[in-house]
Amino acid sequence: MAKKRVWVILFFVIILFLIVILRMYSLMILKNDFYTKKLKNKTKIVIDGSTPLRGRILDRNGVVLVDNKGVKSVVYTKIRGIKTSDEIDISYKLADLLPDYKNIDENIIKKFYYLNNKDYVDSKITSKERQKYQERKITSDDLYNLKIKRITEKDLTNFNDRDKNAAYIYYLMNKGYSYEEKIIATDVSEDAYALISEGKITGVRGEITWVRTYPQGDTLRALFGSVSKNGVPKELKNYYLKKGYKLTDRVGVSYLEKEYEDYLRGTKAKYLVNSDNTLTKIKEEIPGNDLYLSIDINLQKRIDDILKAEIINGKKKRNTEYYNHSYAIIGNPNTGEIYALSGEQVLDNKNIVNMTTGTFTSSYTVGSVVKGATIAVGYNNGLINEKTYVTDGCVKLYSNPKKCSFKRLGRINDKRALAMSSNYFQYLIAISLTGNKYKYNMKLNPTVENFNTYRDTLSSYGLGVKTGLDVPNEVVGIKGSQISGDLLLNLAIGQYDTYTPVELLQYINTIATTKRTKLSLMKEIKDRNGKVILNNSSQVLNEISIDPKYLERVREGLKQVFKIGTGRGYINLNYKPAGKTGTAQSFIDVDNDKKIDVETISSSLVAYAPYDNPSVSMVIMSPNVSHKNGKTDYMAYINKTISKDVTKILEEEGYLSK
Repeated sequence: MAKKRVWVILFFVIILFLIVILRMYSLMILKNDFYTKKLKNKTKIVIDGSTPLRGRILDRNGVVLVDNKGVKSVVYTKIRGIKTSDEIDISYKLADLLPDYKNIDENIIKKFYYLNNKDYVDSKITSKERQKYQERKITSDDLYNLKIKRITEKDLTNFNDRDKNAAYIYYLMNKGYSYEEKIIATDVSEDAYALISEGKITGVRGEITWVRTYPQGDTLRALFGSVSKNGVPKELKNYYLKKGYKLTDRVGVSYLEKEYEDYLRGTKAKYLVNSDNTLTKIKEEIPGNDLYLSIDINLQKRIDDILKAEIINGKKKRNTEYYNHSYAIIGNPNTGEIYALSGEQVLDNKNIVNMTTGTFTSSYTVGSVVKGATIAVGYNNGLINEKTYVTDGCVKLYSNPKKCSFKRLGRINDKRALAMSSNYFQYLIAISLTGNKYKYNMKLNPTVENFNTYRDTLSSYGLGVKTGLDVPNEVVGIKGSQISGDLLLNLAIGQYDTYTPVELLQYINTIATTKRTKLSLMKEIKDRNGKVILNNSSQVLNEISIDPKYLERVREGLKQVFKIGTGRGYINLNYKPAGKTGTAQSFIDVDNDKKIDVETISSSLVAYAPYDNPSVSMVIMSPNVSHKNGKTDYMAYINKTISKDVTKILEEEGYLSK
């Protein structure tokens, strides 16, 4: 019985042994190729290519504003496990193919010299210094810096131009994060590019990269923004990492390039790292999408030219010592689209520079243009109505000088108060809001709530809040922090808080349409096949709170501005304009000592047309057009000339008709 058990056990052992032998034969002989290929597939290393061709920026009519120019470039990607000696060898191979680099930092050369002469440079460290390092009194970085510092000019005597070029190439290969691809050279010669592309230098490839070009010259150049040259800038690291970008990506760093980065960027090519550390492209790049702006570049250029000419002419007039720039914005009040966004500045009375971005990054006291909104405080709080009439005059508060309209306007109602820009009418509304009736030399003690009532109304029209303009750094004007009766009256006539030119555009759009609509520079985005992937749909931010009958009275008052009021002669009445002029006290620091030196006068204009079916809106802003010099109060009517020229061009370009 025992023998039988032994034979059974032996039988099963033999069977198990045969199974193992057969399995090993299958794995090692029969399926060797299958598993070898599978192992290779598992160990494949795939890396991204460089930033793909970026999407273009075009105007509303398809005119190219920002394009790309392909340049032959040399790109290096560090292969895992590569040795320093290998990278030195690569740097010399590239140095033999690429043009000489100029003005190489001596520290870069010394560090490369050290890599090639370690024993000699190490001998320059004294035994005491080595002892300090062992005792941790100095760090390894301290010791390394001592070595680099002790490399002398005599040591570098035998370092020729080839060595120096290799040093700089090695520096570029190892600059920044180790896993980043590095652009070693751009715009290289045909011969060098061909040799590098075919040379199978480890980790190195020839690739067509791109640089941005601007077919329209400097027009709107600042608004387009810029793109990084080699990876994400440090100051934007967190912003782009949160969006899923790699630090090696070339990205938009300002304005429209940054705002529409996700659409403009495209998709990278993919490369397979071969067994000999060369690279094979396995996936083609996909170019970025094209951004079409609402801007009409032809209209933009013509308005730029108007501003340049009128600024130069304006500087020839009296009392314009401190005037040097103007803005003009043209938009669609119904959609919030912007057709032209212009800002020009003269430097030293001769050189003109573009300052378009000032339309949304600079704010000003704008004066009476805001009265179309502040008068609504009177309507909404039951302080005035269609039957309200007053005799224009002055207001005198305790311990404050008299405050008046620009002239005595006689008996006026709400509509005439807007047309003739009565300050007195607005003052009485502000005083009534505090629960008081005006008395000569009265003490007026407004509350924070009184100021908030005005600011809430103004913001519902677009003043004192962001317009939603599609740029990453739109600012809001400054809100005054002090509370007093005199300042409440100033707020009511646009003489306290400050506003940007684009806020003025949204404000006049709101009066024209009853809706505060987000401003936009984007018309649509298309892929490279012309398929629309994103349309600008008008976004209503809020509707204004005002009885329709009173809104019509505001609009009627704004129509009268150009017929009989302060805007008479500014715009041809055949265009059916409605709008408001503004003149504001402003202050500047002439000698840059952070103290106000000069009181100036700034001029503004807002308008839309035609008033019975608004299709176009306009803002013109000219800061510091005059100043009080004790001799004359003369103010050049610069905005009047600009508005005449602009509306004529709007007709010629098909945006207005008589």
